[in-house]
Amino acid sequence: MKSPYNRIAQSVLKYLTLEKRAVNYYIIVRGAAGSGKTAVAKRLARMLDATYVSVDAILRRNGLEDDWEDGYISQRSFMSANAIIERTAKASMVRGKPVVVDGNFYWKSQIEDLVRRLGVNHYAFKLEAPLEQCIERDSRRNGSIGKDAVIAVYKKTESVNYGVRIDATMPIKKVIDGILACLPE
Repeated sequence: MKSPYNRIAQSVLKYLTLEKRAVNYYIIVRGAAGSGKTAVAKRLARMLDATYVSVDAILRRNGLEDDWEDGYISQRSFMSANAIIERTAKASMVRGKPVVVDGNFYWKSQIEDLVRRLGVNHYAFKLEAPLEQCIERDSRRNGSIGKDAVIAVYKKTESVNYGVRIDATMPIKKVIDGILACLPE
């Protein structure tokens, strides 16, 4: 029969093992529609063995795209998405995996809420490409949102100054190298 001391010691050892494995950062890849953020975020997540999280997919899967504010998906919808991201991100980091979050992040309140919820170091990157290139990239993909929507999202995203600016007109490898140079080893 195990003594209470042994059970406590095993619990403490299990906790310390999880703490040692835990990752204490996440990455935000943000930018306008068509800036290349999804391609960059997915490849970055694979390279880092990280969990990839798409804000757009969360909004879609949870019916959060229909609540609008000032012509854009509402801040309230993004806060609801952040609650889902929080659960996913914390579970991933405890398992020792960083998280790469991909989204426009055109409300500063959305970024501030996610930072508050997760409470650990984060690295934010804003992919920048000319509007014309964003429109052209969007037009080539399945599920294009259309020129008018790209223009609107571009303007709104540009109004939020947050993250290390990365030139998204470069080849994807150079974009990722620029991001990796800013991350801890």
